[in-house]
Amino acid sequence: MRKVIVYSSVHHGNTEKLVKSIAEECQVDLIDAVKQPDADLSSYDTIGFASGIYFSKFHQSILGFAEKNLPDDKGVFLICTYGGSANYKSIEQILGKKHSTAIGKFGCKGYDTFGPFKLVGGIAKGHPDEKDIKNAVEFVKGL
Repeated sequence: MRKVIVYSSVHHGNTEKLVKSIAEECQVDLIDAVKQPDADLSSYDTIGFASGIYFSKFHQSILGFAEKNLPDDKGVFLICTYGGSANYKSIEQILGKKHSTAIGKFGCKGYDTFGPFKLVGGIAKGHPDEKDIKNAVEFVKGL
């Protein structure tokens, strides 16, 4: 069963830290949506989308990638890192248009220095930590 994670990790590398650990332990291919905005996903059985949360949405590069490249009727899992709270609505709307189903969701805190958080040195310092990474790997293994 072939799995891929399409990810975007823009500010502090929080999401990239998670997906690289997952790829090492779970034999999952990785596609960086910023560096490779087009890819054929049709040969994958399961597709993951991973992103930090920006203004309550997945990163625009992920949303654009999914809109353009996600084949219809695929099982999809979602991973996010966040300073405030997890929010999957933006990507779930695209899944609905593509007749795809979210087969699982994982979220964890990620170091965040956006906007006013910068004034206090950021929030969720040290995240994702080893426990977060272990939980992300277990999430993907359990799919």
